[in-house]
Amino acid sequence: MPDAVHDAFQRPLASLRLSVTDRCNLRCRYCMPEDEYVWLPRASILTFEELDRVVRVFSTLGVRKVRLTGGEPLLRHDLPALVRMIARIPQIQDLALTTNGLLLAKQAAALRAAGLQRVTVSLDTLRPERMLAFAKSARHGDVLAGIRAARDAGFEHVKLNSVVIRGFNDDELGDLVEFGRAEGAELRFIEYMDVGGATHWSMDQVVSQRDVLEALTRRYGPIAPVAQTGGDARAPAERFRLPDGTTFGIIASVTAPFCRTCDRSRVTADGTWFLCLYAGRGVDLRAPLRGGASDDDRQRSSGRPGRAARIAGPKRASASPIAARSTGSTRCAPIPIGRCTRAEAECSTKSPSSALATSAPPPPSASPKKRSPGASSSWT
Repeated sequence: MPDAVHDAFQRPLASLRLSVTDRCNLRCRYCMPEDEYVWLPRASILTFEELDRVVRVFSTLGVRKVRLTGGEPLLRHDLPALVRMIARIPQIQDLALTTNGLLLAKQAAALRAAGLQRVTVSLDTLRPERMLAFAKSARHGDVLAGIRAARDAGFEHVKLNSVVIRGFNDDELGDLVEFGRAEGAELRFIEYMDVGGATHWSMDQVVSQRDVLEALTRRYGPIAPVAQTGGDARAPAERFRLPDGTTFGIIASVTAPFCRTCDRSRVTADGTWFLCLYAGRGVDLRAPLRGGASDDDRQRSSGRPGRAARIAGPKRASASPIAARSTGSTRCAPIPIGRCTRAEAECSTKSPSSALATSAPPPPSASPKKRSPGASSSWT
């Protein structure tokens, strides 16, 4: 097998975020706050066979980790069948899922049996009334049941993502840590990011990594950083240890971006590949997939890495609702161009080769009743 593809900063193409749907069954204020969206037509969504083929090609480029995302991935019918297909790819060493947990209790055992290795569940609050006000859902109990079902199904590494927003849940940090400890799950506190649209983000709502550490230090005492080794060295979360040994993580994507060590790219539900989670341009993979291209087809370009070129597709027509859409949310929503918190020089050189330069410009920002906000760009 050829060497893995690296970008201009020698970052490997090692982790792939694979969106299986743009739909979601929550309306979180920081992500998809409006009541109604127009979703992608079924015909534009990649089939399981197409998704499996995408992963197989990426595995020849050095991808070793795949995370299934959405929207809410458990809304995709018969998801264990896709898990089973990807789990059979020899090069894929880690297969994970990020979910809001509403449907996890019913599917956890089947997903584990199909070969899913890890689960991350979004849990922003322990108070049902806050979830109702913030995510427009009264199903808080289903989320908790999903977390417990994942543990009972045999998932050894369950993580809990909590987006911390000042004035909403920043008074629950210690309680969330305690819940995670009791359930055998590790918390990941995420700084509230600007995803544009109708979320009305502002910097004064951000609870920084420093704020989180100070709050937890007041409750627990001295907190020590955990050295990142092996695969964890490129993980977006910095991990910390409480005096009693309990560990947790913080994803400081606003106040301490981790671009220099990022190895992630993502494919949206309709087959657009983004080399950066904050990218403003994407590569259309759906057209060559459905146009009869073989895995060995290459763009006619001399001096470019063939295996990178082979999956670069043509410019996508602007009619696609999420074509070339930049996404930076912990779950679903798009980041309009110009809102990126990363260094422009780092993002602009993420492409493994100039063969991937053909791309579509971003469409207008998503709006309710017009188009769906796209798919999750889950960090963890």
